[in-house]
Amino acid sequence: MKPKRNIVLAGDYHKGKAVVTLRFDFDREVIDRIKTLDGARWSATKKCWYFDKEAFHLSDFFNALSSIIFIDYSALKSGKTAKPPPTKRKTIPKPHVKLPASYLNLLDQKRYSDSTKSTYTNYFGDFIRYFKGRELGDISVDEINSYILELIRKNSISHSQQNQRINAIKFYYEKVLGREKLYAQIERPRKASSLPNVLSPTEIKLLIDSTRNLKHKCIISLLYSAGLRRSELTNLKISDVLSDQMQIKIRNSKGNKDRFVGLSKHLLVLLREYFREYKPKEWLIEGLNGEKYGGTSI
Repeated sequence: MKPKRNIVLAGDYHKGKAVVTLRFDFDREVIDRIKTLDGARWSATKKCWYFDKEAFHLSDFFNALSSIIFIDYSALKSGKTAKPPPTKRKTIPKPHVKLPASYLNLLDQKRYSDSTKSTYTNYFGDFIRYFKGRELGDISVDEINSYILELIRKNSISHSQQNQRINAIKFYYEKVLGREKLYAQIERPRKASSLPNVLSPTEIKLLIDSTRNLKHKCIISLLYSAGLRRSELTNLKISDVLSDQMQIKIRNSKGNKDRFVGLSKHLLVLLREYFREYKPKEWLIEGLNGEKYGGTSI
């Protein structure tokens, strides 16, 4: 007989409405039962099933699921409900600017990633807006440094953003216009010398062992054991796990390079268990409808 598991009911707000959320470890039988109930819906943002509170009937829920799972409704019974999210302030859209075609074309020709292209075009667009009406070729290094300094003082931009904005500007003057020597004088932030916080092997083991959801356990184990970036994990396909060679192939990683990483025996056993239960079709770690698992979910 399959042991009972725990499902927690709680009040919350979703899309401006009061809802009842259902939190539980993945269980196909439980999900199939929930789907038979009127009003049951999946929230991709909250990563849980939920009902509109006004349409939720606890008795019907008990009748459908109490035989296979323990229902913890103490939070719901207490009347405690998460506060509705604060109203978002409307952001004023930035005036549209037309970036030089040569700038956009060179980003494509150099095969920069979509993320880098988005960052560069966004920040270079800000630069053009700031110097509205000016010929870009006439803007001096001193003026560019003053522009960056104003962003630091007024907008408190981070070290990372300062570097990204400088890179976006330098790309135009150095790569598009070919003024490498002149524009090497733009001031960059001093490198931070902070040390990373590193988890010990014991802490890593505790983290993995305390993760009951099999898919989540595989995600953490892959990131740690294979040393993967988040995007590398979401882009892994089933065919990239080379069990006969005890390797994982990482495709199109940073710098558009492929590489191989080791596959431990423990991880292989875990992945086979995951494969038998979840039966992914293409991506090694799949989302709800077979699509790639989301980076924000990780």
